[in-house]
Amino acid sequence: MSKPDLPDLDAMQFDELWTIHEELTKILSDRILGEKRELEKRLAILNQTDPSGNEGRAGDLRSRPSRRKYPKVLPKYFNPSSPNETWSGRGKKPRWLIVALQKGHVLEELKIKKEDGDSVHELVVDEEPTSR
Repeated sequence: MSKPDLPDLDAMQFDELWTIHEELTKILSDRILGEKRELEKRLAILNQTDPSGNEGRAGDLRSRPSRRKYPKVLPKYFNPSSPNETWSGRGKKPRWLIVALQKGHVLEELKIKKEDGDSVHELVVDEEPTSR
């Protein structure tokens, strides 16, 4: 591939170089804008939306479906030092449970006992675990 005959840029005056720079900048910006429009049209076709962009993000056809509603899970374990802190037994273990297990408590000791549908902390565990 041979180079086209370019003028000797080193020999040109500053004003001539600046004029060429401005012309090149205009040509490049026009071509970039044309490419951008073409890509936006192609993207609109792929997304099956209005290419004028009137719909915006709110009208996006590929919006995520709503999350599934999970039933509320009742707590199964309680913190002996603060009985209002509970854990359902799902997900990451809370810090108070990890500390209690490290101190030697057994998970069964921290279980919430139920009485006529009401949750009652039947067993209040001391700070020190019982020896077995």
